[in-house]
Amino acid sequence: MKRRMSLKIVFILFVAFSIQSDAALKPSAALAQNQNVPAPEEVLGFRPGDDRKLASWSQIVQYFQRLDAASDRVRFQEIGKTTMGAPFVYATISSPENLKRLDEYRRIQDQLADPRVLGSPANPALADGKARALITRGRTVVAITCGIHSTEVGSTLSSTLIAYRLASSNEPEIQEILRNTIILLVPSTNPDGVDIVKNWYDKTLGTPYEGADPPELYHKYVGHDNNRDWYAFTQVETQLVVDKILNVWHPQIVHDIHQQGSAGSRLFLPPYMAPVEPNVPQKIVEGYTELGNYMAKEMRAAGFKGITTNSTYDAWTPARAYSHYHGGVRILSETASAKLATPITMKFEELRARGEFGEGASSQGYDPKIESANFGPVWQGGEWRLRDITNNMTTAAFFLLKHAAQDREHWLQRFFEIGKEAVRPRNDGELYGFKVNVGTNTKPLLDALERGGVEISWPKGDKPVEVTTDSHLGGRAGYPGRVAIVQLSQPYGGFAKALLERQHYPDLRNSSGLPIAPYDVTAHTVPLLMNVDVQPIIAPYKGTFLKRVHLTVGLPDCQLTGNKDVGLYKSAVPVMDEGWTRWVFGGCTEYASLMDAQIRAGNLHSVYRVIIIPDQARNAILEGHRPGRMPPEYTGGLGQEGVKALREFVEQGGTLVCLNRASDFVIEQFKLPIRNVVSGLPRQDFYVPGSILRIELDTSDPIARGMPKESIAWAENSPAFEIRGVSPANADAQAATSRMPVPRVKIIAWYPRDKDPLLSGWLLGGDLIKGKAALVEVSFGKGRIILFGFRPQYRGQSLATYPLFFNAISARN
Repeated sequence: MKRRMSLKIVFILFVAFSIQSDAALKPSAALAQNQNVPAPEEVLGFRPGDDRKLASWSQIVQYFQRLDAASDRVRFQEIGKTTMGAPFVYATISSPENLKRLDEYRRIQDQLADPRVLGSPANPALADGKARALITRGRTVVAITCGIHSTEVGSTLSSTLIAYRLASSNEPEIQEILRNTIILLVPSTNPDGVDIVKNWYDKTLGTPYEGADPPELYHKYVGHDNNRDWYAFTQVETQLVVDKILNVWHPQIVHDIHQQGSAGSRLFLPPYMAPVEPNVPQKIVEGYTELGNYMAKEMRAAGFKGITTNSTYDAWTPARAYSHYHGGVRILSETASAKLATPITMKFEELRARGEFGEGASSQGYDPKIESANFGPVWQGGEWRLRDITNNMTTAAFFLLKHAAQDREHWLQRFFEIGKEAVRPRNDGELYGFKVNVGTNTKPLLDALERGGVEISWPKGDKPVEVTTDSHLGGRAGYPGRVAIVQLSQPYGGFAKALLERQHYPDLRNSSGLPIAPYDVTAHTVPLLMNVDVQPIIAPYKGTFLKRVHLTVGLPDCQLTGNKDVGLYKSAVPVMDEGWTRWVFGGCTEYASLMDAQIRAGNLHSVYRVIIIPDQARNAILEGHRPGRMPPEYTGGLGQEGVKALREFVEQGGTLVCLNRASDFVIEQFKLPIRNVVSGLPRQDFYVPGSILRIELDTSDPIARGMPKESIAWAENSPAFEIRGVSPANADAQAATSRMPVPRVKIIAWYPRDKDPLLSGWLLGGDLIKGKAALVEVSFGKGRIILFGFRPQYRGQSLATYPLFFNAISARN
């Protein structure tokens, strides 16, 4: 009898929850605060989650403006402009009483984030007592960020549903959330992409190409990599979120709403799979584990299926997890996708755990066909619609908010404890901090640290110094002294340590002995990327300091290289490396984007002196989109016509610069006497998934002008070159080809013969590339081909190798 009754109760609760989750989609007199609070469909013209319906950014902004006007629970504001000039906005949502006291709650957050203001570290009892009073008064601050990846269309639509329910509902659960939390809701961290995707989707609606991704990056410069920018802070959208939201409010929880592929789990929630970056505080790990498991448990109890935890996504890189180093847990949710807003049907036998970087269920930590400790209940396949996506997203968000509200004091106490551990004095034998020696690229490094809230000290009395940088990197910078000190005993010392030290990524294997791919990359050592001399300090640094000195700098406009005679290949299969190259050019280089048809048309040498092919797989360059998958104007790639046109361009005196994997394309198509020695090797024999390697340079070559004899290479799916078996010691050897003469191959950079190539990250099979070339120049007819076996402008961070890239473009035959 008891069992039958419990099942009945579960059924009733499930039905009630299903109705509740749909309440965000349609107005209800029982739930509405008043009839003046508009539902999303009243502004957008459709219910968010409807098939084949997307909103423009102006519609999203208009909806939040209407909420602000109608509800005393919502404050909406524009905090800047996007890359393409759209308004960047967010909403603060809480009870009316809390909104009247926002300044008070911000001050509480500031004090809990930095316990030094509450009392001396030598007297922790005093700080604990003051913190206790603040925790009693404070509110859990939750930032919800949506839409950073704009093809993940459910996220921004879900923001309107979340906001509407919070603004209109009088349910006891919502009232508790409003009383105990302050919610910072960002409808999209990439507003430009909202319109890029919508415009493309509307254009292809009703055609065979409906639901295909756009043939351009959905962020003007960096596409998907906008969620890899949370320590370099290169993009204006990242800067706005950090400067105007995260650093102002110090949220205890950041809920980052995403979508993933269609064939795996229906929903991922933390905890994350190994490894966790070692500077993430243990209390952060405990926090996201507790909250993620709670959300997953409640989602399963509410009838949702296909939920996984502790799989697929790791917590290694700070590039995706700013909050982990700033006192807050990051709850990444990843919901399975449809075809943008178009429904799909997934057969059960088609389900597989195959992530963006992983291979097979064993590397992703679950099998979507089999229930396990971290996956289930099994979803049996079937139709998957945008409504399923928004239901998963909104339901998960409200479970998160429920936990944040009910455990308010627990969240604030944990937040304070994280700050207290961060600021404690370091003991003998512990790392005290880092010494940053002033040099050419010091300012970008220190700027990134300061934007991340890191305090920088300057020894008092040190002689001021000026540094003149390369013209491509800036101008003349003035500094208070020759050395900057970064102490670890400060609120965000762990963030500084994560960026300044070298990474040692663990050698993780699956049951078959294959390396388990990291979700992103394995290295983020900024001093190596930027060629800044940073040394660890073991003992306390003696002396008195000037603190929080803002650097003085005058940066004249970059001098343009060339006269609009640089062409940058822009494939119809969009690649982020092309976007990053455009961003790196900035005002330094005038260039033209070259599409497939323009290259295929030939006569390139009459217009261009240099053509650059960014990092892209060789088949994608040659073949592009296959016919039938995209409109005809976006298919075909360069094809043999394009190869012929590029060959003629070089033979007539042009310079062809190829980055990373694009080098394989030219080696193959031009039949160059060069072999990629790691091509086709099994992953267990050679693997370098985004690491910083050591290279040596021939500094007598114009391309290496101004470079040190030893530098770095950002290696990720990167080739290593062998020239007819010739070693770098005899790099000027002549080479013969089967079809046309290549009179000279010169090696400009190579991996050292007698040192470990790995500087930071993870490298398997390093001995295979010792002594092999990393950068070569090939004379070809009257022109030349420059092959980079790495990405010299990697994500706008590798300032150390910018000169190689710009010299390759600038130097003339």
